[in-house]
Formats: sequence, C-alpha cells, structure tokens
Amino acid sequence: MDKNASVIAVSFAQSSSAYEALSNLKELDGQQQVSVHGTAVLERGQDGQLAVKDHVGDSHLHATGTGGLIGLLIGLLAGPFGILIGGLTGLLIGSLFDIEDEADEGSVLAAIAKTVRPGQTVLIALVSEPSDEVVDAAMSRLGGTVVRHTVEDVEAEIAGADQAQRAAKREARAQLRAQREQHLHDEVHAKLEALKAKL
Repeated sequence: MDKNASVIAVSFAQSSSAYEALSNLKELDGQQQVSVHGTAVLERGQDGQLAVKDHVGDSHLHATGTGGLIGLLIGLLAGPFGILIGGLTGLLIGSLFDIEDEADEGSVLAAIAKTVRPGQTVLIALVSEPSDEVVDAAMSRLGGTVVRHTVEDVEAEIAGADQAQRAAKREARAQLRAQREQHLHDEVHAKLEALKAKL
C-alpha cells in the first residue's frame, strides 16, 4: 500500500447519490486518476441497524495489514463497538449524535462512524490518490463531503478496537454483577427487617 492511501467516507441523504458516487469512483479508477482498492456502500436504517448494500473487498492487496480493511471497518461499525464510537442501535438513536462528545475528538473510527447516521447512505472506500482534489470534486458534485483518514491511522485504531471492546464488556459485566449483588443485598435486608418487626 503506497503512502497516498486513504480511507474515505462520504455520506449522502439519497441512496442513489451514494451509488452514483461509487460509479464515479470506479470511473476515476479506470481513468487512472485514483486507485480504488476496496469499497462498500452502507445504509443505517431509522432503527439504527446497519445494512451493507454493496461491498467489494480489498483482500487482494499484498499488505497483510490492509488486506480486508474495509471488511474490518464494516464489522466494527455494525457491531457492538460501533455503539461505543458513535454508531446506534435501538433506543440509542439520536442520543449519541445529539451530544458532541469531546472525548471522541481526534478519533478516526468515531469520525467514520458518525458519517453513518440513521437514514443516511455512506460510501466507504480504500483509495490511493495523488491529491485530494479529484475525489473531493467528484463527491461534492453529488452533495457529499469526504471524510478522509490515512490507512495508518485507521489501522492503528482498529488494532486497539478489540482490546477496547473487551474492556468495555468487562466493565459492563462488572456493573451488572454489582447491581445484582446490591439487589440481593436489598432483598436480604428487607427480609431481615420484616423478621425483626415480627419479633
């Protein structure tokens, strides 16, 4: 993967615009203005569920670190970790996007996740480009704004995502266990008080 490789995410209100953007990106690749290594079109419904509408993987890449990068991103955005970094499911719809979380500033994965809002269709692609202007202009004509990050930055955060997800699961389990123990303690206390009252 060359040093000009980037992961781009472009959000559109209309799904047709996302598919047209994908077509334009392929045309630019055919014209050798950019090199497209992998793409995906994602759509998040109003219920928060993420659907993969189109995916051309990047497993043909020689670099093991980048092979399957788009697939890894999709997995993160669609899974539990997506909630932690700005994705939504169920009752969380709206709440995470309504609040500007200063802790997310500078997070590559959070920035990408926040492009996949409910009702939006997003084009995600792994591209090599000599400059930003060609892709930016093509997406701008369709009403899209490009969010761009280097492959190295995306890889670095993905590498830490699994560890962060495990830590979050441990924390959630600890809180549930503490709540259960508190509930049991309260029940025992209430029964003891009832017995004392009888005596």
